[in-house]
Amino acid sequence: MKLHPEGKLYAWISGIIFVATAVFFAISGGILPGLLCLVSFIWLAFVLYFFRHPSRPVVENPDVIISPADGTVVAIEKVFEPEYFQDERWQISIFMSPLNVHVNRIPTTGKVMHYMYHKGKYLVAWHPKSSTENERNTIVIQNHRGQEILLRQIAGAVARRIVCNLTPGQQVRQGDELGFIKFGSRVDVFLPIDTEIVVKPDQIIKGNKDILARWSEN
Repeated sequence: MKLHPEGKLYAWISGIIFVATAVFFAISGGILPGLLCLVSFIWLAFVLYFFRHPSRPVVENPDVIISPADGTVVAIEKVFEPEYFQDERWQISIFMSPLNVHVNRIPTTGKVMHYMYHKGKYLVAWHPKSSTENERNTIVIQNHRGQEILLRQIAGAVARRIVCNLTPGQQVRQGDELGFIKFGSRVDVFLPIDTEIVVKPDQIIKGNKDILARWSEN
């Protein structure tokens, strides 16, 4: 399993700290140097685990919307989406804990119609207002039928950096990388009301593996 590029600097720094504390412990011995060495090793192991980038190839299916993230489905509800659609949509919210894979993936093949970064607060990711008040990225993708999906990468109380690799007008493929959110947060997906929702509340899902919903035929 490879390391995501966003984690390479963290891994290098953590590795250097671990080597330094290990050398310090080897030279001086003692309880405190030993504890420092242990803590630095645990942190290095966490960094390598957090920034893991598993390979998850998909067979493209234009009829389904795959999960863009690993995590737990914390909300499935009809809401008014004010930023882009300005009408009622299904909202599916996926909470990512620090132990989940944090690579975000593209749920449907199509064209990027809209991208917007918003500065904001750092409310806990499960707070109802985090979708509209927290720091966030909004991405809209239109498929070949003209159906659109809105994705929102949301920073949380711990997350302080959201990475998105897409630009307006770009053609994207289902399953490719969308971006990364560092240290736990949430992804919201907004779908047309006539979409068939497949996932259930509290379900644990994986990006590129589980189906969120099925497009209606139109």
